Amino acid sequence: MQKLLGGQIGLEDFIFAHVRGETKEVEVTKTEDALGLTITDNGAGYAFIKRIKEGSTIDQLKTVCVGDHIEAINEQSIVGCRHYEVAKMLKEQPRGIPFTLRLVEPKKAFDMIGMRTKAPKSSEGKMVNGKETLRLRSKGAAIVQEVPNEFEEEATKKVDDLLESYMGIRDVELATTIVEAGKNKKNPDDFAEALDSVLGDFAFPDVFLFDVWGAIRDVKNGRI
Repeated sequence: MQKLLGGQIGLEDFIFAHVRGETKEVEVTKTEDALGLTITDNGAGYAFIKRIKEGSTIDQLKTVCVGDHIEAINEQSIVGCRHYEVAKMLKEQPRGIPFTLRLVEPKKAFDMIGMRTKAPKSSEGKMVNGKETLRLRSKGAAIVQEVPNEFEEEATKKVDDLLESYMGIRDVELATTIVEAGKNKKNPDDFAEALDSVLGDFAFPDVFLFDVWGAIRDVKNGRI
């Protein structure tokens, strides 16, 4: 489970394992506040580069690739840290002063495998409807969940975009939790209180909370 790249896959998707490949060290010098990368993790202490913004500081370093596991920053191991903790460490690196990233590149052995084009029959003879998600966790059994309704799905996408914009991470599960906390609240104060009760350790800035509240209300009222 620790080698899975993602924590959420569709029932018709293949599971790809992140098999440890070559270790590389890269010296990075921030020329602007944002490095231009998005980080995710597998929920088991392994943070990965999910996206690299074109033209950004990281994009100029061609040895850094999507899928690389970030193992250490300035020789400090970050194995066991969540993606938002890693994003915070990178954001706190001062501009103009070089720092070192130790990355582990995954082995690429399944490039020729494609997705299924036809849904298989289940063991009970019923066709898979594509409306369910298999959720895998580092601890506990895998569970099958119904997909969110249209409002929840759209609101979660908006919140996930805001997480990337403010924190440099994408996390559908975290975004879903935020939407759950805010969808029935009537004002920003109630939303902030509800979010603090379930995600207080994140210490989200007020400007982020207001933008999230606005996004949830816009989706709920059909303005997006």
